Amino acid sequence: MFLINVEGAVFNNDKWLLIRRSTKEAHAGGELALVGGTVDREGDSTDILERTLRRELSEEVGIEVKEPIQYVRNTSFLLADGREVVDIVFLCELHKGEPYAKSPDEVESIHWMTTAEIIQHEEIQYYLRDSILAAEALRIRSAYV
Repeated sequence: MFLINVEGAVFNNDKWLLIRRSTKEAHAGGELALVGGTVDREGDSTDILERTLRRELSEEVGIEVKEPIQYVRNTSFLLADGREVVDIVFLCELHKGEPYAKSPDEVESIHWMTTAEIIQHEEIQYYLRDSILAAEALRIRSAYV
């Protein structure tokens, strides 16, 4: 059985919202990342991925994003305990709020970075870089320009 995780590639004014994950986090603690979280079981449901992402953005950094939220890509990875995660990234545009570390147990700090800054940043993991590049390509092709 997979865990399902969603992440938001949130942009505003040609910059992407990244967080530094709290060092208290078991997975990727202290690393730069997109905002997101695990999908909870709901039984019969619709739009569970998008609702989960909106909830996580509100709970972790206190923001809302505009409609539509667009699918970017999915990947999978293993946690240290052997569980497999399917990670789904969505493209989002900031709508309301100024992001802040609302949940300090999950978020240490907030960072707005351009695509070029992300690509060149030596601390950013390849999978985050790849997600931003895919989101940027979709943004350029879509109505987000």
